[in-house]
Amino acid sequence: MREALKVILSIQELDIKMIRLMRLKKQRQDELRQIAQLKQELLEQLDNKQDEIVEFAEECLLYERKIEEHKEKIKKLEGQQTAIKKIEEFNALTKEISTLEREKGSFEQTLSNLVDKKAVEEEVYEKTRKSLAESDQSNKTLEDEIRDTIHEINKEGAGLKKERDEMVKTADTQMFAIYERLLRNKKDRVIVSIENRTCTGCHIALTAQHENLVRKGEKLSFCEHCSRIHFWSESKEESTDGAATTTKRRRRRVVSAGSAATAAVEETETE
Repeated sequence: MREALKVILSIQELDIKMIRLMRLKKQRQDELRQIAQLKQELLEQLDNKQDEIVEFAEECLLYERKIEEHKEKIKKLEGQQTAIKKIEEFNALTKEISTLEREKGSFEQTLSNLVDKKAVEEEVYEKTRKSLAESDQSNKTLEDEIRDTIHEINKEGAGLKKERDEMVKTADTQMFAIYERLLRNKKDRVIVSIENRTCTGCHIALTAQHENLVRKGEKLSFCEHCSRIHFWSESKEESTDGAATTTKRRRRRVVSAGSAATAAVEETETE
């Protein structure tokens, strides 16, 4: 059972590397999407500004025509005044001319405001256009670097997958099926060791009975809290055995020292 689990552990290490690569690849792809989104937003801003500038230009043209029409009317009325002899008719034309002059003045003020707004929008448009050109230039280098990174990730991932496929051929079929099911659910390590009678996956304390079952390794042992598969680390076991041996040696030394002291006391009493 332990040997079969070792093969699955090796497969797990490859899977963890591939999961990390996929996460890194997603981050790189997200960066590319953000760059593309920023570019799209700038393009939309340009389009909107261009539409606004066109609208201002059309309004300016409309008021220019109105002003010209009023000028023509005023000129015509002033010509009529020269031929009129009656004071009442002259005054009526003068009043009409004054009304047209006021309207023309209002149109000219509106036209002036529209020209100012159009100039502001044209300035914003030009700044946005330059910003887009500069970002395109700087982002091109960044995009190339990101694409190179993604290419290397794909290359490394393909190598890991090939190695994994070869290793799967030697794995216990039933155990591998259980492992893959858990991996699909957690997207993380699903075979973990026990440390200080605690699951290193969910970090929840376990019973002594469960720890003994894992230590024996006669069958698969699952964490009752997170469902991960537990295994007993051989290096930990060697470390534990070494510590126990050291303790025994220390006890022997203490006992030996005590025996020597007792012998010395007995020798003194005899003399």
